[in-house]
Amino acid sequence: DTFFFRLKFIFGPSAVPALDLVDQRSVTRVTSPSGRTAYQVLGSSGKPYTCYSSCHFCTCPAFDFAVVQKSESLLCKHILAVYLSLAMGACQELSVSEEQLTSILLAGEEDEG
Repeated sequence: DTFFFRLKFIFGPSAVPALDLVDQRSVTRVTSPSGRTAYQVLGSSGKPYTCYSSCHFCTCPAFDFAVVQKSESLLCKHILAVYLSLAMGACQELSVSEEQLTSILLAGEEDEG
């Protein structure tokens, strides 16, 4: 309970939905032979979002609005789910070719623009 309350205090309303995503095993670490890594998080709506833990970025609209534009939050629920799933050993693993990873990364950019 203490862990949960600390998460909620620090990350606010993102904590509970992020834990739900972790419980549903919605986070997948996608790696290529070159070692490039991205994370795909299946959002509660069923849409996949691409997250980059190395630069603290997500392709979801909430990240753009609440984190980038309004500076109301430190992160979105998808990025928090990535960090939590890594810490808890609950991250799915997927190895893909360089071309497949490029397609995943470009699909995330198309959703943004």
